[in-house]
Amino acid sequence: MRKLLFVLLGTLLLATTASVFAQQPDARGCQDHSLFTRMPGYWISSCKQVQFDSHAFEVAQGKKSEVEGQFWEISYAPNRDLTSTPSPLQISRNFQNAAQKLGGKVVFSVKAGGWTKDTLSLTRDGKEFWVEVWAEFTGKHGLRIIQKNAMKQDVVANAEVFRNDIRATGHAAVYGILFDTDRANIKPESAQAIGEIAKLLKADAKLKIVVVGHTDNSGSVEHNLKLSQDRAQSVMQALTRDQGIAAGRLKSYGCGQFAPVASNDNEDGKAKNRRVELVKQ
Repeated sequence: MRKLLFVLLGTLLLATTASVFAQQPDARGCQDHSLFTRMPGYWISSCKQVQFDSHAFEVAQGKKSEVEGQFWEISYAPNRDLTSTPSPLQISRNFQNAAQKLGGKVVFSVKAGGWTKDTLSLTRDGKEFWVEVWAEFTGKHGLRIIQKNAMKQDVVANAEVFRNDIRATGHAAVYGILFDTDRANIKPESAQAIGEIAKLLKADAKLKIVVVGHTDNSGSVEHNLKLSQDRAQSVMQALTRDQGIAAGRLKSYGCGQFAPVASNDNEDGKAKNRRVELVKQ
């Protein structure tokens, strides 16, 4: 009887242990992204979500593209009772197929040794998503997802700050003017900054300024020079067309990447270098 009891207790312990393994809980506060379900037999080992960040996605051999917006990072691990873990290629193909079923595409894919990495892009509900999928031979894999959008500019310098900067140094940096990526179209959320420049000019009828466009060092020199000139011209047109500033008080100039105020080796520095400046004529 005692022997039978030990056997029953042992069986119950094994069953309980297996049940615990099968129900490995996700890391606290983590969940799947709405774009994808998870591979069967997996749990989330770690996660991260940031309202605004950037990630460099591989788009070709030796070439990356920086994308900014809302950021998610999710890492998956196989449950301890999973008898057979999928290969990196199997994981890769699953996410590729899932993205393509949503109307997306595989931008770039690489397989080397015991790992794979894919860059996927897709649009859902009018929102553009970029996805990096990595997988290794252990079955562990993860996602880095950017929902592409521009940062909401919470702090915009006012006309008084511009006036003081121009008096002190002859120029003033404006960081509240946002453009479409790699284009000169001014985003609607730039209206407040444009309005403050107009307020500066209306308060001093004798003031004439050069609107100077600046870029970071991404892309060719020629491209950046043209882009910065086009953006400066767009700001000048917004001031004359929408704010009633006389065109004779304004000039535009594109400086490209040649007057950085911070290092272009990191994204924070690049963001500071992408700016519009007001220079007193």
